[in-house]
Amino acid sequence: MAQRGALQPGVVVSVVGPTASGKTELAIALAQTLGTEIVNADARQVFRGMPIGTAQPTAEERAAAPHHLVDVLEPTKLYSAGTFEEDAVPLLSQLCSTRGAAVLAGGSGMYVKAALQGLDALPADTTLRGQLNDQVRTEGLAPLLARLEQLDPAHVAAMDTSNPQRVVRALEVCIVSGRPFSSFHSGTVKHRPWHVVSVGLDPDRTELRARIARRAHAMMAAGWLDETKALLPHRDANALNTVGYKELFQHLDGTLSLEEAVELVITRTRQFAKRQMTWFKKDPSTTWFAYDASTREEAMKRAVDHATQQVQRLQGQPLPLS
Repeated sequence: MAQRGALQPGVVVSVVGPTASGKTELAIALAQTLGTEIVNADARQVFRGMPIGTAQPTAEERAAAPHHLVDVLEPTKLYSAGTFEEDAVPLLSQLCSTRGAAVLAGGSGMYVKAALQGLDALPADTTLRGQLNDQVRTEGLAPLLARLEQLDPAHVAAMDTSNPQRVVRALEVCIVSGRPFSSFHSGTVKHRPWHVVSVGLDPDRTELRARIARRAHAMMAAGWLDETKALLPHRDANALNTVGYKELFQHLDGTLSLEEAVELVITRTRQFAKRQMTWFKKDPSTTWFAYDASTREEAMKRAVDHATQQVQRLQGQPLPLS
């Protein structure tokens, strides 16, 4: 596809959907078709030393299409949706300017929103945050999650409830402001120098459950347990307080058999996928491509064709007035 000049608005193609649905495969196909690159919007794939457990794109996949914001931070570092906005928007803008289009792909709904629409400014109290983090270490996440459910049940229903950083931050905002965390999602969209086309993958329940299970077993066969052992010194880092590593840490502690740990990973990943779809289905601008085991390849092709047609239609068109 022809490159565009800096004065012509480009198009960001956002690829969303639940974990294990095939977003990386679709993103690569789109990047190759559009002659552009991919910006990762997965909150865990930014971290180093976790390629298997976070299902990072492989070396072959990154050779097929360059990926940005993958494998760039030590797992001990904190990374937020706000920081992602600061990192991703310039990358997407540059790709749109030089390539005419960019692909944003990932399953972290808040990261996608941060990149495409921007986030509201949130109140902060670092002293309170430290106290809440101390409470997580001494009492576990459950008491904080129960309190957050009282203050903002709508947000709890859509968030990753296994992520301590997100629970702590949401609770901090609720306490400091006296308002639900979700009330700060005003819907005010920040100006972006590009158009957006959003496509989503929607495997049926049977297919998604099977794909999640197959991927978990394939990750174990690829050496996920050894990867987890190497990360033991960092097990308290927020990046590792997430589905998959937590269960394997329990196995390494001797509280779960390996079979029990893997089955728990599969169950919790399915629950996480359900929350992802609850989040993404709220966006009426996303065009969804449903598939089952026999129609997946056809759905991928239709998604590529649809997105390509929309990009060609929008490239160079004036941006809406904000």
